Amino acid sequence: MPTQPYLLSTLPDMHGQLLLEFWHYKAEKVLYARWFGNLTAEEVVRGAQQATALQSWLHCPLLLNDKHQSTGDWSEAMIWLEYEWLPQALQDGLRAIAYVFALDVSNQIVSIEFMKRIQPHIAIEMFYDVPTAWDWLQSQSHAVGLT
Repeated sequence: MPTQPYLLSTLPDMHGQLLLEFWHYKAEKVLYARWFGNLTAEEVVRGAQQATALQSWLHCPLLLNDKHQSTGDWSEAMIWLEYEWLPQALQDGLRAIAYVFALDVSNQIVSIEFMKRIQPHIAIEMFYDVPTAWDWLQSQSHAVGLT
């Protein structure tokens, strides 16, 4: 059972609505990013930049990226994520990502493309629910030598 998380920060979208929540599970070394609303490429980049800053500060090697409450096609952010975000995240110690799909099909298609691009560089798996993603992420903590 996970420890009680701590809400680190929230990020609004361009209209002031909740875009992203960041939770920290200190004992498990997990940064939990929970996305909301219709995602654009610009908002995904903003969210990824904030996640990288938090991960660097907290030294969280595990990321639970939860998009099940979001929609949208953010494919225009793909190149930036692959060539800017990923190298920085790896340098800052990210070792595994559990990725929870959005219910929106267009968002799922972009998510699968994202996984294909970064899978050669980092452990990543896709899930349809948070509990299954959490279990896999905890198994990765053993695989990358965190426990």
